[in-house]
Amino acid sequence: MPEPTRVKYVIMVHGGAKPVPEEKEQANLDGVARALEAGHQILRDGGSALDAAEAALRVLEHDPAFNCGYGSSLNEKGEVQMDSAMMNGEDLQIGAVGFVQGVKHPVSIARTILKKESTLITGLGAHKYAEEHGLELCDNDILITEEQVKKLEKKQKEKNTVGCVALDQKGNLVAATSTGGLTGTPEGRVGDSPLSGCGFYAENGTGAVAISGDGEEIMRYRLASRTMEKLPTVGPEIAVTSLIKEMHERIGGEAGGLVLSPQGDYGWFHNSSHFPCAFVTSEMSEPKVYLKKDEEPQKVVKENARP
Repeated sequence: MPEPTRVKYVIMVHGGAKPVPEEKEQANLDGVARALEAGHQILRDGGSALDAAEAALRVLEHDPAFNCGYGSSLNEKGEVQMDSAMMNGEDLQIGAVGFVQGVKHPVSIARTILKKESTLITGLGAHKYAEEHGLELCDNDILITEEQVKKLEKKQKEKNTVGCVALDQKGNLVAATSTGGLTGTPEGRVGDSPLSGCGFYAENGTGAVAISGDGEEIMRYRLASRTMEKLPTVGPEIAVTSLIKEMHERIGGEAGGLVLSPQGDYGWFHNSSHFPCAFVTSEMSEPKVYLKKDEEPQKVVKENARP
């Protein structure tokens, strides 16, 4: 049989499975659109999915509308602690950090860890690794926003992760995640985002998945792993939809997910109230940007993507 036709490239970005108040809708739409464009420029010019995914998530880590980097949720001590991961589908290499503090872009630490001896580095070790490799450090307090302080004081839970899946012109697949974790979480907690098979997975020839939502349920259900197992037989859309529904029916929990096949077929689903999402393929005339699944694509403010 002939090989299935593959699109040249695809990139999908999400801003978290979460409620989005009306006054925050445009900021979320514009944010995921800027992140998408940062990655899209790289893929369009023949760059790698690794570079594209890192660029996209760096934009979200710089944007206080999202729970990652600047604007991350605060733990029980009122401090920012972050998780991030990246997986290369070409060689199954993983780079991940957990409970990292005092860095501007956790996703860039994860990217740097790829192809090193260690796969997951946490806490002070992750900060030391970033310093030794010349990555951007900062006072941890400058990552704190007034909004997140108020959420901690009011015990308003923030629980989402941002993520990206990408397919480049060489056929390589990548998945990446970044998060500030749960509001009021115990110091040192690590969620699903840096754990392969839970919050993400990528493998050339099979697909790529990036998950967001209730981390404990996602970890218990191995949501990314189960989605990857189902993907080859039913395709991206059915795989992610059915697994999120199955998880909710069996153990509860909200989640959203992005999925890509090796041919560039894509799917996404969420059972949360919103799931800001943007995606584009080499065959599309323009990107599509959504606040949630069951609506028409939204208009966004076009600006230059930030680092």
